[in-house]
Amino acid sequence: MPSVLPDGEPMPEDGALPPSALHGGADRPLGFYLHVPYCATRCGYCDFNTYTATELRGSGGVLASRDNYAQTLTDEVRLARKVLGDDPRPVRTVFVGGGTPTLLAAGDLVRMLGAIRDEFGLADDAEVTTEANPESVDPAYLAELREGGFDRISFGMQSARQHVLKVLDRTHTPGRPEACVAEARAAGFDHVNLDLIYGTPGESDDDWRASLEAAVGAGPDHVSAYALIVEEGTQLARRIRRGEVPMTDDDVHADRYLIADSVLADAGFAWYEVSNWATSEAGRCLHNELYWRGADWWGAGPGAHSHVGGVRWWNVKHPGAYAAALAAGRSPGAGRELLSDEDRRVERVLLELRLRDGCPLSLLRPAGLAAAERAVGDGLLEPAPYAGGRAVLTLRGRLLADAVVRDLVD
Repeated sequence: MPSVLPDGEPMPEDGALPPSALHGGADRPLGFYLHVPYCATRCGYCDFNTYTATELRGSGGVLASRDNYAQTLTDEVRLARKVLGDDPRPVRTVFVGGGTPTLLAAGDLVRMLGAIRDEFGLADDAEVTTEANPESVDPAYLAELREGGFDRISFGMQSARQHVLKVLDRTHTPGRPEACVAEARAAGFDHVNLDLIYGTPGESDDDWRASLEAAVGAGPDHVSAYALIVEEGTQLARRIRRGEVPMTDDDVHADRYLIADSVLADAGFAWYEVSNWATSEAGRCLHNELYWRGADWWGAGPGAHSHVGGVRWWNVKHPGAYAAALAAGRSPGAGRELLSDEDRRVERVLLELRLRDGCPLSLLRPAGLAAAERAVGDGLLEPAPYAGGRAVLTLRGRLLADAVVRDLVD
């Protein structure tokens, strides 16, 4: 979750949505994202809306405390029930992210999930995920999560090499994420993801291969691999500016992506989104697919973003301000925007083109259709799906996805 909020119109104090946002909701899946903004330490590359204990000290008092957080977030879930009224949809996906959600007691995460179950109900096939820091869980913690209804977990592995982890300011030890996969499986988790980052300054091709091989060898059914992005204002950006570590390189990123796709494919993983691979359809992250396909989700927590029926809004960033708003009976929303039909069309192209089945050509304007024809000729889009009415990226197209999208949305 980015740390900078966009501009927008004011959010109503009661969080009410226009009737148009609720119209036809029964035909769209509904998900919940629960943001836990706490971290034990700040990673040097992180630009998310997160806070360490030191950063919160004296800036919100008891309202910002993680000891009260489960109750505060539950209050927003109850607000969501009021805003959505008699919406009959059970929740299809729940994703707890951060920050480090597993800095909270397992019982707190289960309590937050219970609030959603009590207020909305969960679909029979609901997917319930939490992110986790490898050093913040143990077998007993994982067993409590599983018993409480979580069936999917995502561990932040990033790298198997100590010197790479050090540049990223990650505190877990190499080998611990792999052990976590075994512990999660023993606890009964159906699906396990490992997050990796490539292109860290000082990382070699061999380092990256070792990380991939360690990840697949651990036995997850899902792997996410993201290019390192150096965000302004982060410690890593300052280190690069001072010349302490080299700047990341786009050509290196491309080479590492090709290595990832090859290693993961050989291990039985298939890509279904540019940065995500799974061993089966059941292993895919359904919650992220809600985002990519423009479905409805309510984001609860400081700085969390939501989208329902073409209305997007975002909460205040600071945990203290967030808790204070809810305690006063107000929506914690900081602003919102009503998306036009053109906004929604463009977003569908931007997001759906990244998926394995691509985006419908019916979403493209004449200039975009012409660009798609050129992209087929340039080997960036698959010719067969194109002929079948969809624009689907080739492997080379995945490397240049941002550029392809820019041409197609015209």
